[in-house]
Amino acid sequence: MTYRYLTQHALTGEWLSYNLPLTDVEFGPQLNGPGHLRGELSPRLPHLSRTLVDPGTTVIYVERDGLLRWGGIIWQADPEGDSLKIEASGWTSYLHRRHDLHGELDGRGPYVRADPCQIARDIVAYTQSVPDGNLRIAVDPTTSAAQTGTPAEPWHSHWWETPTLGDRFDDLFKPASSPDYTCSVHWDGKHRPVRRIELGYPRLGARRTDIAFSTGINITDNAPVTYSADEYAQVVIATGVGDGRAKQRATDAVRDGRLRLEKVLDLPDVRGTDVLADRARAERAGRQVMGAVDEITVRDHPAAPIGSWQIGDDVRVTVRNQWTDFSGWCRITGWTVHPQAPGGESATLALAPAESYHYGLTT
Repeated sequence: MTYRYLTQHALTGEWLSYNLPLTDVEFGPQLNGPGHLRGELSPRLPHLSRTLVDPGTTVIYVERDGLLRWGGIIWQADPEGDSLKIEASGWTSYLHRRHDLHGELDGRGPYVRADPCQIARDIVAYTQSVPDGNLRIAVDPTTSAAQTGTPAEPWHSHWWETPTLGDRFDDLFKPASSPDYTCSVHWDGKHRPVRRIELGYPRLGARRTDIAFSTGINITDNAPVTYSADEYAQVVIATGVGDGRAKQRATDAVRDGRLRLEKVLDLPDVRGTDVLADRARAERAGRQVMGAVDEITVRDHPAAPIGSWQIGDDVRVTVRNQWTDFSGWCRITGWTVHPQAPGGESATLALAPAESYHYGLTT
């Protein structure tokens, strides 16, 4: 297991360092977010080191055993004693430093019943069309059945509202029926890095039966399992379009021997009681899960080698300790790799209940 950290000028592509001597490194991707990298540089030549990691214009990559595992833009390089603290974020973090100065993405909008995947591509295309803004980020050609904007309320990008393009981009992926995205990087056939935004519909990742995480096997920490009834419900009332008595509604309920608890799912843009019923059923199934694991730390192990999972994967997690005996499907929403952790390489995984995601349900 060999790691290398490489830096490159964001615009020109000039290589600045092929083996930056970073220590205390941690990095990882994120579901519907940019991901992060942190590390330390202890330079013998401080001025030279600063040119290798110039914030705001330097790209950094993580290579493990010849494969690129992470890429992003350095945003901070802060001196702290004899070291330089480095912080970087993935490709969509750049969108949070940019605005729509022309309005409607320079004529690409407004949008009515548009695929959010297409709007996402248009946001990135507009961002990179402006001089000195081309990071050569490729966006997947994925399409989805989700829709953004209505005839009554089109999706607009008004220049006078001045939201960041990153906020507009991230908002596209927040509704339950939306696609997923994550940032990634890989070598092309000529050993050049390809900066990429991956889009997935109805989801990124897959349900994995070939890997698993278990206490005493590859989970190294005493992972807490949270039991809370704050979000628990056996009854979900989904409401859609309309007002007053004309408001559409669907209810999904089961009896499970527990005290009845109810939740309202407000979906003001959803039309059709069949769709509302599907959404209510999926929401109820997710809310009936008692017990959640938010985070685990794992070691490299044949049961699930580091690098064998992907963003969005559903994995089986088993936690056994003096307080609990938990086993359930969890979705990987991000992770942080610690290449130099005591005892060897490890990864901390961010998890969410797999049942809380509604794959492929459209409006």
